[in-house]
Amino acid sequence: MKLIQHVINQKMNRISGEELLKYAKQYSVKLSIKEANQIAQYLRGKNYDVFDDQQRSHIIKQLAKISGPKTAREVNRLFLQFTDS
Repeated sequence: MKLIQHVINQKMNRISGEELLKYAKQYSVKLSIKEANQIAQYLRGKNYDVFDDQQRSHIIKQLAKISGPKTAREVNRLFLQFTDS
């Protein structure tokens, strides 16, 4: 399980705006190109652990500032879906 968590966290650490848009579309999360690029820029290089509740909460708060609370809630829902096993 730790390996999967590591891979997911590393993917977030290196995600591009284009990749983020692809995932947003795949999971029906409304996101503009500008927002996707801003979010990717925010996440890049931070080494966040989305499996840690406190760090995930911090990420969601920052996403709400970039893309609004509705989008942040949708992203949080997806995070929870992927991280709860």
